[in-house]
Amino acid sequence: MSATEQAIELARTAARAAADKKGTEILALDVSENLALTDIFLIITAGNERQVGAVVDAVDEAAREAGAKVVRREGERENRWVLLDYNDIIVHVQQPEVRQTYSLERLWKDCPEVDLKLPAVSDEAAR
Repeated sequence: MSATEQAIELARTAARAAADKKGTEILALDVSENLALTDIFLIITAGNERQVGAVVDAVDEAAREAGAKVVRREGERENRWVLLDYNDIIVHVQQPEVRQTYSLERLWKDCPEVDLKLPAVSDEAAR
């Protein structure tokens, strides 16, 4: 069983919102085969605490507009790694050093990547 179309669309909506706030290295993994509690992990890098907060706010607003409600939020006190749980997807917004340390994409490397259909961004444009 793979991720539902509803989960994929919500992940795409959240990813676009994160990209609009300069979130980088946006990756979605279909964890539905290995994890019963959600379909997709959406992993986003944000450069500092302030940017983590801006990305989290944008993702949550976009998700609410799409009809999704956050059921759990964690990590907002430090804004180093914030988790937003929407049941169908779990969004991880991490500062670069936290992402490197915990390396969720390595832990879940056997899970297929979800095509987020985001426009390609050159390294120069991202700076």
